Amino acid sequence: MDITLVSLHWAYLLLILAMIGFMAMRRDTTILCTAGILTLGLLATHSLPASVSGVFSSFIYAIRELLGTILIISIVVSLSRSMTSTGINEVMIRPFARLIRTPGLAFWVIGLVMMAISFFFWPSPAVALLGAVLLPAAQRVGLPAIGAAVAMNLFGHGIALSGDFVIQGAPKLTADAAGLPVAEVVQASVPLVLIMGAVTTLTAFWLLRRDMRLGRLGTGSTPFAADASAAAELTPPSAPSRLSPAARRAFALLLPLLFAADVAVMIALDLQGGDATALIGGTALLAMLLISLCAHRGRGLEQATSYLTGGLLFGFRVFAPVIPIAAFFYLGDSAFTELYGKVLPSGSHGLVNDLGTALAGVVPLSPAVGAVTLTAVGAITGLDGSGFSGISLAGSIAQLFAAAIGTGLATLTALGQIAAIWVGGGTLVPWALIPAAAICGVSPFELARRNLLPVAVGLAVTTAAAIFLI
Repeated sequence: MDITLVSLHWAYLLLILAMIGFMAMRRDTTILCTAGILTLGLLATHSLPASVSGVFSSFIYAIRELLGTILIISIVVSLSRSMTSTGINEVMIRPFARLIRTPGLAFWVIGLVMMAISFFFWPSPAVALLGAVLLPAAQRVGLPAIGAAVAMNLFGHGIALSGDFVIQGAPKLTADAAGLPVAEVVQASVPLVLIMGAVTTLTAFWLLRRDMRLGRLGTGSTPFAADASAAAELTPPSAPSRLSPAARRAFALLLPLLFAADVAVMIALDLQGGDATALIGGTALLAMLLISLCAHRGRGLEQATSYLTGGLLFGFRVFAPVIPIAAFFYLGDSAFTELYGKVLPSGSHGLVNDLGTALAGVVPLSPAVGAVTLTAVGAITGLDGSGFSGISLAGSIAQLFAAAIGTGLATLTALGQIAAIWVGGGTLVPWALIPAAAICGVSPFELARRNLLPVAVGLAVTTAAAIFLI
């Protein structure tokens, strides 16, 4: 093989290892990713101007691939803010408060409602929707504030976000990096999400009841001031709302019916991936515009723009660190040929697949080794507190290992995604826990400590299950 091609593959492998090391040390990888793209461009083209241009072009490629995901999340957040600002969220959640009669019921009701809302609105906005209504009801029946925070965290930032079955932002990232259709990753993630969710929440509930029985927990919350950015993220734009109680009840009934209709249409027309996401996004956008026009009357046009702007700011703030990483890992597959032409030999299936094939010839890989490695890589990439910034790496490594093992690409990809998001998406890393901690008035560090054992047990059991599914 040409020395240039060998250098390309070795450079890509060494850059992946360096990235894992940076993430393990909780250092930002933007500069490393940019340097990696520049290095690969130099090796591929032997031209400094072309490689410098390749850095910018790779960012454009990543943004083009991610734009649908960024937009759907931004639109859903803008709808969530419009609901919070007008009080529709309180009317929608109030019936669930009547179900809260014991601390145990409070834990499961908060968790399950949080999960259901998070599938459609994402967890951070869902925390704001739930906190004002269900937290006081839970505390009245004796559930500690830390227990409510754990339930919100594990069901929302854990189960709902790691599967992301409706909005499909997470599966989109990992599927692209692994070279798979989104539907395959979603399908493979279902049993793993169920196992992880069941083990983690049951373990957390048992530990919570034990500590309540031993008198280690009180029911009150402690003052906790979230940082300004988190407060701004959770606080909807202030604007006078003129919705009557009857109108709020009508919207509270209409919105779930609209999304239920979306789900029915997805099933009837077999919509998946981008088509399903577009249906949800269009529904959310139209609902937000309707709420703005009805609630703010003469200022409805301006307020709709304000809601949409706030949602877009949130979406790009979440995905800004993801773009350089995604740009680098897209080069492991189809983006390389698009940017640099036919540099790789005709028999090549991309840098990652070539590395996997070579690895299979020298290392006796097995499903067990692959599953444990993907869980470890996912957990390491989640240490930055984003959960999303490293799942492209998990998808890329899953592709490499699956090529070496000969099977299990979708399962390995889903496993890496689940590990990354459970660790970094808001259940273990303290600075990712601020929304739920702020709403419940508890320390994010205390919340992270309480989540640690349940999440660790869940990851171990889920990894073991994945070995048999590969």
